[in-house]
Amino acid sequence: MIKGILTGVAALGLMAGSALAQDRVVNVYNWSDYIDESILEEFTKETGIKVVYDVFDSNEILETKLLAGGTGYDVVVPTGSFLSRQIKAGAFSELDKSQLSNLSNMWKDIEARVDKYDPGNAHSINYMWGTTGVGYNVEKVKAALGEDAPVDSWDLVFDEANISKLKDCGVFLLDAPTEMIPAALNYLGLDPDSKDRGDIEKAGELLTKIRPYVQKFHSSEYINALANGDICMAVGWSGDVLQARDRAAEADNGVTVEYAIPKEGALMWFDQMAIPADAPHKAEAHEFLNYIMRPDVMAKASNYVYYANGNKASQELLNDDVIGDPAIYPTEEAVKNLYTVTAYDPKINRIVTRIWTAVKSGQ
Repeated sequence: MIKGILTGVAALGLMAGSALAQDRVVNVYNWSDYIDESILEEFTKETGIKVVYDVFDSNEILETKLLAGGTGYDVVVPTGSFLSRQIKAGAFSELDKSQLSNLSNMWKDIEARVDKYDPGNAHSINYMWGTTGVGYNVEKVKAALGEDAPVDSWDLVFDEANISKLKDCGVFLLDAPTEMIPAALNYLGLDPDSKDRGDIEKAGELLTKIRPYVQKFHSSEYINALANGDICMAVGWSGDVLQARDRAAEADNGVTVEYAIPKEGALMWFDQMAIPADAPHKAEAHEFLNYIMRPDVMAKASNYVYYANGNKASQELLNDDVIGDPAIYPTEEAVKNLYTVTAYDPKINRIVTRIWTAVKSGQ
């Protein structure tokens, strides 16, 4: 009888072990429209780890959840300037690099730039990077402003003489004060990374002047709006605008969308994959990051979202219209004009939030 009981206990143990193996999971929280979903399916097929995938559309939403704690997420994707503040708040685990054999594939130049946000790249890996510039409908902008429309300049956005003429065909701005305020500062000839209250108020005044001509402050709606010809200009992220360009081309709807990195300079940003300090499945999170760092996987991701990535080894696998497009992988000359920004401290952040709320409300 005892032998039978022991056999039953052993069988139960095997069943439990099997169930645990089947129940391995990684909870990922990423930006919307930001991965080829077949990557997730193939990861599960190879590892047996189920991916529970949720999306957000602003850094502010992610940060609120992270700082409150207990998100249940194992991998999240903050932008560099937010990441640095969150690291200081203890929101992330340090990576166990012994579990990340594919780190050698990463691009040293990008890691060097990310170092200002995550010293030693101790808490994160780069997923994608890009620029914040101007997407526009070629025909509509020319119709409104003429053949010599300043499509390569922030004048298109910040000069009332121009943006006022685009009001009727539709203008969207990013609902992202940490990107729009630096852009305004840069246009005014001020340091885009300024933490001076007076400078930030000047940027707010400029944004308030152009507010009457803005149809909407958006996160990702501009992709379809540009592609469908519903709007003629948007300040947006490089890859999003290029997705709109390609959707318009595929639809053959008479809409031509282009993306410009303004000649005065533009923000260079980095979206980083990191593991929250209270992540429930850290081993699975490391497996996911290591998988993402495979050259074939990262190339597949970039070929889908039309963003540059921080994986040097992936470049030989990128489509020609990705690696060969200076809007995605800018020229060395263009890179010289790209700026980066750091996080606002809590006091300045409150001022920025107040100014941005006033800009959006038009008051």
